Amino acid sequence: MRPLLHVLSLIAALALPAAAPAALKVGAKAPSFDTRASLAGKDFDFSLAKALKKGPVVLYFFPAAFTKGCTVEAHEFAEATDDFARLGATVVGMAADPIEKLNQFSVQECRNKFAVGVATPAMIKGYDVALEAGLIPNVTGRTNRTSYVIAPDGRIVFVHSELGVAGHVSGTMNAVKALKAKR
Repeated sequence: MRPLLHVLSLIAALALPAAAPAALKVGAKAPSFDTRASLAGKDFDFSLAKALKKGPVVLYFFPAAFTKGCTVEAHEFAEATDDFARLGATVVGMAADPIEKLNQFSVQECRNKFAVGVATPAMIKGYDVALEAGLIPNVTGRTNRTSYVIAPDGRIVFVHSELGVAGHVSGTMNAVKALKAKR
């Protein structure tokens, strides 16, 4: 009976989403960036510095548009976008996809609610969100799933780095609410 329990425990552990360690910690200065982004199928220039002038930014990185987990996460952020906006926060997703693909994703999966942008190699390195090599077969140059909340002063106030989609929207929402309560 014990060997069976050991095997079942091992299977359960392997089925759990692996943590995706993020080097940027709470209190760190978020690297500034400009990139191409899309909202409602139309691409535009996105600037983190300009977005922070309006309030906190929920910046979330995801591996690839139109994959199962990334679609689920986009739907969850789309459903919460109005609540984030009421709290003064801007939501923007980032993936290492071409802008043409993100134009489609912004309409179909983000439901025209929030922008998604091109995660450049410099951004992936700066935010330390590179997808670990070999984690997903035949995939390189992608981001892991990491969500940040960045305060208007450019400091990171929340980090959630986990390949599973659970906790990204609720965690960022709670962090934005806590940030609003401090003001």
